[in-house]
Amino acid sequence: MLPTSPPVSAGPPPWTCPFCPLLCDDRRPEATGCPKAQSALAGLQAMPAAQARVDGREVALDEALAVAAARLEAAGQALLGGWGCDVDGARALVRLAQRLGAVVDVGTAAGEPLAQGLRALQDRGSFTTTLAEIRERADLIVSLGSAVTASAPRLVERLLAGRGEAGRAPRPAWIHVGRDAERPAGAEAELLALPGGADDLPDLLVQLHLELGDKAEAARAATPPDVRALAARMRAARYVALLWEPSKLGAQAALPIERLTHLLMRLNRVTRAAALPVSGGDGAMTAQYVHAWMTGQPLRSRHALAPDGGGRAVPEHDGRRFGAARLLADGAVDALLWVACLAPQDVPAAPVRVVIGPAALVTGGHLGDEAGTVFLPAGVPGWDHGGHLFRVDGSVLMPLHAAGGRAAPPAAAQVLALLERLGAGRAAA
Repeated sequence: MLPTSPPVSAGPPPWTCPFCPLLCDDRRPEATGCPKAQSALAGLQAMPAAQARVDGREVALDEALAVAAARLEAAGQALLGGWGCDVDGARALVRLAQRLGAVVDVGTAAGEPLAQGLRALQDRGSFTTTLAEIRERADLIVSLGSAVTASAPRLVERLLAGRGEAGRAPRPAWIHVGRDAERPAGAEAELLALPGGADDLPDLLVQLHLELGDKAEAARAATPPDVRALAARMRAARYVALLWEPSKLGAQAALPIERLTHLLMRLNRVTRAAALPVSGGDGAMTAQYVHAWMTGQPLRSRHALAPDGGGRAVPEHDGRRFGAARLLADGAVDALLWVACLAPQDVPAAPVRVVIGPAALVTGGHLGDEAGTVFLPAGVPGWDHGGHLFRVDGSVLMPLHAAGGRAAPPAAAQVLALLERLGAGRAAA
């Protein structure tokens, strides 16, 4: 007789919180304990039912979809931005971009740091690690320049879970380089004070680079004693993890990120070291990965038909030319499709806008002047419907499960598929 499997629990599936880059999956919504998640959940629970809108008036969804498809088809150059959705939504955005010949860029506060990090990666490569690797192996964690827990409140807890318990490695030393007010809570971090915060970080990175280089370089450098001591501790550690938040590194974040990569190169000559940039929330990391899978190019690309007339969409990537903020400021696009299902955010102005997201975009005033705007309601991944998102460390695809327990609007992927189908029908006609 074949052995029987143990009975499957009838309890609710694990819930993955979609509201920060960590995508924590160890707590239910009613007991999340995370201030960012609690705030987002309170807003969702109080949110009214969504209604489609055209130029500020409520209409049936079918009418709004038809108007949106017509306006996008008539555009000379469309921009697809926001990308606040799950993997299926991102895939649908890529397909629509290929059909419209659109420019694609996240264009949000979460997207700019991702683009800056990509520039540094393209120029110098990178040494990155995962939450699990830090939790199991790091004996020295150095957080740089900002409160890395601002966008990921449970980061310290996730990195230190179980360390110091019986049978586990002792807690790693944690040094915060920056202002005292930004020291991560719960990390018991030592402080190397930078009164100027991120503004002082480039000089410190140069000093560390020299100290970790050959002896002749270090001898010529007038390195402060506390920086010299930090370099010595990093050299003596078995595994150094560097944490930073790219959004806090300024408009030219690619430059300090490149210097951090040089620092990691030098550290890896004498020990093991890797980085965990804390970014990619609100669907930005997922958008970058999905677009690269499907097209071979990152975001900040323009899709156009191949010159051979074969109908194949060929993306052209340029991290500067195709930034959403720049294109909108220069009036280089005449239609904007914006998806913001994960976090309510102000939608940029454009002559024609199609906005996809929950009712909070309307009730929170995030649409601004609705002239020329079509609003299409869509659900929140991880609340109204299931799906998948990429975690902060980029190597883990986390499953989402609906936890809202209410009649929900369709997922962004479904709305985008309807738009694509309607637009293709208009083009064929």
